[in-house]
Amino acid sequence: MMRLLAVVSFALLIAGAGPASVAEAQAPQSPPTRIRGTVESLDGQTLVVKSREGPLVTVALAPNFAVRSVVPRTLADIKAGDYVASTSVRDRDGKLRAIEVHIFSEAQRGQSEGQFPWDLVPDSIMTNAFVTGIAAAPQGGIMKVTFKEGEAEVMVPADVPVVAYGPGDASLLRKGAAVFVVARPGPDGTLAAPAVTAEKDGVKPPM
Repeated sequence: MMRLLAVVSFALLIAGAGPASVAEAQAPQSPPTRIRGTVESLDGQTLVVKSREGPLVTVALAPNFAVRSVVPRTLADIKAGDYVASTSVRDRDGKLRAIEVHIFSEAQRGQSEGQFPWDLVPDSIMTNAFVTGIAAAPQGGIMKVTFKEGEAEVMVPADVPVVAYGPGDASLLRKGAAVFVVARPGPDGTLAAPAVTAEKDGVKPPM
């Protein structure tokens, strides 16, 4: 009888713990923190960034963290089928006007596809999408794109920075270099990131 009671008690304990365990496993990740600024220091895997807002931000980089550079491109370098990201704002007529465009590498094709709010400037919008065509327009061009939720036309003024990703390494993370980091906060508030996009040869990440 005692053994039977012990088994029943253990079963009830597991049953009670089950939903909590599942809930913990399915808990959503904290939203990413996007950090823009300049390198203050790099000590091993600890990167300190002087953020554009002023405060210093410490990021724990992954043991095998990647460093990407950006290289200058033009709208003429973008062709149908390319996967690009454009940060835009809406003009008074509701049309999207790009303030920066970056061309993804083939390895990044399809990454974070869609259109969603961004924080480069107030009320900015990020569109990660496939290019279907580019039409000429006064003082720039109109980039037509498609993504899972729909399609869009983005006006790209001639003076808007267009970049592609290039190779890089930790040597780019020197003091004063401009960087862009997407980090995730942990339960203790510590920010961690697997990669850094860094300035190279004077070309700064515009994103």
